[in-house]
Amino acid sequence: MNGHSPTYEREVLCRDIFRLKEEKSAVILAHNYQRQEIQEIADFVGDSLELARHGARQTGIRTVVLCGVRFMAETAKILRPDCTVLLPEPDAGCPLADAVTPEEVAAARREHPGAWVISYVNTTAAVKAVSDVCCTSSNAAKVVAGVPADRVVFLPDRNLCWHVRQMVPDKHIVCWDGSCRVHRLFTVEDVRRVREKFPEAEVVVHPECDPEVQQAADAVRSTSGMVHYAKESAARVIIIGTEEGLLVRLRAEVPDKQFYSLGSARVCSRMKMTTLEKVAHALRTGQEEIVLPPEIIEKARAAVERMLAYG
Repeated sequence: MNGHSPTYEREVLCRDIFRLKEEKSAVILAHNYQRQEIQEIADFVGDSLELARHGARQTGIRTVVLCGVRFMAETAKILRPDCTVLLPEPDAGCPLADAVTPEEVAAARREHPGAWVISYVNTTAAVKAVSDVCCTSSNAAKVVAGVPADRVVFLPDRNLCWHVRQMVPDKHIVCWDGSCRVHRLFTVEDVRRVREKFPEAEVVVHPECDPEVQQAADAVRSTSGMVHYAKESAARVIIIGTEEGLLVRLRAEVPDKQFYSLGSARVCSRMKMTTLEKVAHALRTGQEEIVLPPEIIEKARAAVERMLAYG
C-alpha cells in the first residue's frame, strides 16, 4: 500500500498522460461510448464520423490515440497514414464489424451486378477496401441517396439498413444480416415502460435498434444526432436508446436537462476495456500500433473519403 487515495493516483496518471501527449505530439480521440474518465482526458469526443473528420484535419500531430474499438483505429490510420495510430486496448474489437469479410463482399457483387457496395464504418479496413463508399449512422441516408446507382448492397447492420430504406424508398437496397448486440437489447416494452414513468419525456433511439423500437420512438438519431437533438428539443427529460456512455457526454454538454437510459443501461463491454492506465501505457511504449498494408490504406481511403464528401 502506498497510502495514496484513488483520486490522487488518478491525478498523477492524468498528468503523466498529458505530459506524454505533449512529448509525442499526440491527440487523444474518444468515442461517445468510452468510460467517463476517458472522455474527460480526450481532446475530442464524438461518434465514428466526428472522430474520422477530427483526426483527418488535425495538423502538427505525429500520434493519434484512438480510444474506441479496432475498426475506428483502422479508420484513423486510413485517413492519417502519416501518423502513428495507437489502440490502447488491442482486444477492443466489434462483433458487428466482424459480421462480413472481403470474400463475402466479392460474392455479393457477383450476386448483384451493377450495385454499389456501401459499407457502414463499423467494418474492417479490408472490407472498406473492397467497398465503393462508406457511411456512418449519421450520414447513411445521404450516402445511399447520393450514390449514382439504383441498387445498393448495404452492410453489415440490417437495422440501420431498414432505417435507410425508410429514408430512401426509391432505391433497391439489399440489407446484410448483421446486427449490434447492444442495441438489439432495447425493446418495445422498454419504450412502453418509460412512457408510463415519464409521460412528458421524449424517446430517442439509435438506428441500430430493431425496427419496432425505432417505430415506437419519437426520433431515430446517431449518437452525434442525439446530442444535437437534446440541445434543440424543448423536452426537459429525454430517454436515450443507445450505449450508456453517451449519457456522460449528454449530461456534460446539456446540464439543464435530464437523461435516462431506455430500460436498463446497456453496456458495450468492448468499449469499456480502455482505461487510463492503458492510454498511458500506449503513449509511453508506442505499443498496440495499428499497421495496415499500403494497398489496403489506399483503397479504403478512397471509400472513406467518398463518405466524407457525401456526409
